[in-house]
Amino acid sequence: MAIIVNGVEIKEDMIASEQGNHTEAPSARDAAIQELILRELLLQKATAAGIHTETAEEAIGTLLENEIKVTEADEAACQAFYDSNPESFTRGEMAVASHILFPLGEGLAASLAKSKAEGVLAEVQANPARFAALASEHSTCPSGKQGGSLGQFGRGQMVPEFEAAVFATEAGQITPALVETQFGYHIIQVNERSSGDKVSFEEVKERLQAFLTDMAGRKLMHDYLAKLVADAKIEGYTLPAMA
Repeated sequence: MAIIVNGVEIKEDMIASEQGNHTEAPSARDAAIQELILRELLLQKATAAGIHTETAEEAIGTLLENEIKVTEADEAACQAFYDSNPESFTRGEMAVASHILFPLGEGLAASLAKSKAEGVLAEVQANPARFAALASEHSTCPSGKQGGSLGQFGRGQMVPEFEAAVFATEAGQITPALVETQFGYHIIQVNERSSGDKVSFEEVKERLQAFLTDMAGRKLMHDYLAKLVADAKIEGYTLPAMA
């Protein structure tokens, strides 16, 4: 059955040509048909409004510029959103740490590796200033070349056992025992710790204003297209509900 939009047919060759622009959609054909229907409705509206340009894209652009007026979100709206969504404006807990890694090994090698790691742990606990030098000497991790430094990271970026040990240790301290993970035995020095803190309104105000303005524009566009569809006579295809 032919697809007719207010008396204008959407031809099969048009659909086939448009499908190439929607290869990632669940159904490229459906996405192409929906795009062509909406495009046709917009072109019809532009013609009815007396908009005449060199290309269809220019006509649609002019129509939407004339019909959809987006008011920039003001500071009060930004503040209200900020206050209502505190979880969206919190920085995660962070740490800066270094480690010395020893391989797990198997059998006797495992026992020897653990014994060696425990010996080095005792040495760094007695003399923390030696940590970087001992990491360079003993660590099997590439970070050993930088004194064991892993830089800054947050929760969720390290394996669970390593993360748990780091965030249970105060800044400036060395974990009291070896930490075993799938990678081996770790001696960890926590250099810095920062708890999750709230991002100030001033830090996010401009990005929040852009976000809310964009959301308002999308809503106006959705409502505008929904009205075009509701007022149109479309045969041969049922568009998804635009509630």
